[in-house]
Amino acid sequence: MHKHDFIKRSPLAVCLPAILTFHDVGMDSKSCFSTLFKFEEMQEIVKNFTVVHVDAPGQEDGAAIYPAGYQYATMDQISDMLPAVLQYFNFRTIIGVGVGAGAYILSKFTLTNPEAVEGLVLINVDTNARGWMDWAAQKLSNLTSSLSDQILSHLFSQEEMSANTELIQTHKERIAKAPNLINIELFWKSYQGRRDLNIERNNTFKCPVMLVVGDQAPYEEAAVECNSKLDPTTTSFLKVCPSPVFHPSKLTEAFKYFIQGMGYMASSCMTRLSRSRTTSLSSSYSMEGSRSRSRTLSQGSQGGQLPPSPSHTMEVSC
Repeated sequence: MHKHDFIKRSPLAVCLPAILTFHDVGMDSKSCFSTLFKFEEMQEIVKNFTVVHVDAPGQEDGAAIYPAGYQYATMDQISDMLPAVLQYFNFRTIIGVGVGAGAYILSKFTLTNPEAVEGLVLINVDTNARGWMDWAAQKLSNLTSSLSDQILSHLFSQEEMSANTELIQTHKERIAKAPNLINIELFWKSYQGRRDLNIERNNTFKCPVMLVVGDQAPYEEAAVECNSKLDPTTTSFLKVCPSPVFHPSKLTEAFKYFIQGMGYMASSCMTRLSRSRTTSLSSSYSMEGSRSRSRTLSQGSQGGQLPPSPSHTMEVSC
């Protein structure tokens, strides 16, 4: 296992849950979460918590290209990798923040390991398997659209796509020119083959949940449906426009309220968003490969304890 870009572990963070993020398809932890976690008002949160960004297998910067015929992990298998991450770094509990495919993976992990998750922020989540209509539409899309266009239609609303903003163009170029495009396609196909998590009132999350969805986002309907199946006393729903992680002002404010509602950061100064119990976080961890500017954390590290460092944000891979 390798640790990358290790920044800081605050003394306060020792007794707090870690914030663990998981990115969406077509992205890695940096492209998915850097805008949010570098946002000025997020720094109050970042300085108080250990933050771990997890990358799916083969999605991290500099990842080795998988050979033809490689059997990529299923969504369930990726979720099953996460307990080893917590164990390695000696994290007793986490607050999970996931986007899209990452939200699905963290949902599965939370259902299987409820004692390990204190709170869950799910952005643009779809906990359902694809229906026959979705399957047919995807087959047609495979014939008529490039991989980058397919993924962009997953990440952004039709309105955003039609506007063809600089943000859309940047992500389209980034995906199309990605050295690990084969790996990205494998992750995309794995997400397309996800199974239904069968969330119902009697089979649901045991922790507070904040659902966040972009207005007119591709998964807006799915997020609304998920909200209807969760415990209303522990669930908050936030709709923001447009893509939440790329426009972090409201998301950050909601995140602060969410953490405060869990009993942390009680003295935090809240600003514009009133009477909200919602919030959002994220984390990143890479399952395979290594990154530049990394230090190696040996398998022999005692108890998964991290070495002292001037900050407490990490990108890691194993």
